[in-house]
Amino acid sequence: MNKPKEAVVRCSWATNELNIPYHDEEWGVPVHDERTWFELMMLEGAQAGLSWDTVLKKRARYREVFDGFDPQKVARYDKSKVRELLRDAGIIRNRLKIDATVSNARAFLAIQKEFGTFDDYIWRFVGGQPKQNAWNTHKRLPAKTAESDALSKDLQKRGFRFVGSTICYALMQATGMVNDHLVSCFRHRDLSK
Repeated sequence: MNKPKEAVVRCSWATNELNIPYHDEEWGVPVHDERTWFELMMLEGAQAGLSWDTVLKKRARYREVFDGFDPQKVARYDKSKVRELLRDAGIIRNRLKIDATVSNARAFLAIQKEFGTFDDYIWRFVGGQPKQNAWNTHKRLPAKTAESDALSKDLQKRGFRFVGSTICYALMQATGMVNDHLVSCFRHRDLSK
C-alpha cells in the first residue's frame, strides 16, 4: 500500500509560482556574497510601498538593466542612464528609487572600502550569527526590531536611502540574519542548524 504523500507546510505568505520558489530556496538563507547583498538591498528599497511579488516579477529585468547588480558599474550611472531606466517598463519606474540605487551603490562601495566587505559590516548587527526566532504565526512577527533600527540608522548616516527600519528588517529576514520562518514551516528546521 502506498503511503499518502505529506503536504509541505510553508509560511502562509508563500502561495504562488513566484513566491514559493523564493520562499523555499532563498528567503532566510544566510547571505555572504557581496553582489547578492547589493541586489537584495536595492530590491528591498524598490519594494517600498509595493508587494514583494511585484519585485519578484521584475527581478530578472532589474538584473539586466542594473548590470547584474554590480555596485561598481551602478555607482557610475549618470543622468542619461537614469533617464533610460525611467523609460523601462520592466522595472519600477520611480525616480527617487532609481536615484537611490545609484547613490546607494556609492555608499555600498564606501562600506566595502572601510570594512573589507559589506558582509563583514552588516553581520555585526546580529553578532555574526543568524538570530533564531520561533514564531507560531506571522501575526506575531515584528515589522522592525532594535537591530533593524540600529542598521537603518547607521546606513542612513552613511548616505543610504530607502533603508528605513522596516525595510532593513525585511532585508534581515530575506538574507538569513534572522530566521523568521514559522516553526511549522519545513524551512525553519533546515535554517536552524
